Amino acid sequence: MTRITTDDGVGLEIVVSGRSDGPDLMFCNSLGTDHRMWDGQAEHFGETHRIIRYDRRGHGRSDVPPGPYSFERLGRDALAVVDALSVGKVWFCGLSMGGMTGMWLAANVPERFRGFALCNTGAYMPPYEMWTERINLSRAGHLDRMVEKVLERWFTAEFRKTHPDAVARVREHYLETPPEGYAACCEAIRDLDQRESIKFIRAPVMVLAGAEDPATTPAYGKLIADSVPGARYVELAAAAHLSNIERPDAFNFALADFIDAHKAVNA
Repeated sequence: MTRITTDDGVGLEIVVSGRSDGPDLMFCNSLGTDHRMWDGQAEHFGETHRIIRYDRRGHGRSDVPPGPYSFERLGRDALAVVDALSVGKVWFCGLSMGGMTGMWLAANVPERFRGFALCNTGAYMPPYEMWTERINLSRAGHLDRMVEKVLERWFTAEFRKTHPDAVARVREHYLETPPEGYAACCEAIRDLDQRESIKFIRAPVMVLAGAEDPATTPAYGKLIADSVPGARYVELAAAAHLSNIERPDAFNFALADFIDAHKAVNA
């Protein structure tokens, strides 16, 4: 692990693995997880890419400054990671909150990236009241009151039944999330509205949705894909919110196919 400091003094934990001379592929985690949610992808793509993962501020081993956070700030954190590693153009893959961060990057600094995989995410996430409730529960120290309902949204009933160990690991990671970091990120999501800015994205984009995702439904993904010129839309059957964990083979195939399709453009 490597630790960097952002321009506003926040320490971020970075994990670099995979092929040292391969193209760079950056992963950005969801709310209530950390870089470990991408373990399967890091192993799979590490054979051909240098893998960059990091804990978002307020999550994992990164610092937890008081909120609220914004997606501009979270996007600049991702740029700080890229700058600290002195890399060139990077492939970016983000899920849920990570995808929201990717949308900000694609709209504002597309020249720094080869392309964007925006997975199980939304450009606008109402209702406002739901996020305020989560914020209040988190700051009161009650992530435990939310975890079971969250897991029901993150995984299908079939997956929860057949893969209890995987679900238990994600539950553990969720409960380890610092309450202030979780609440501050909820504030960023609550105040998010990128429906207009994504219309001006001029970068390779794949939007990936889970057919059974109740958190960011396929309709959320289709809105993004319909708004971004030339965006590719992929929908995974039998997948809820954390589709990279529930359907890793299908997820990895879709991401690899997207990257391969744009290799010539990014050579």
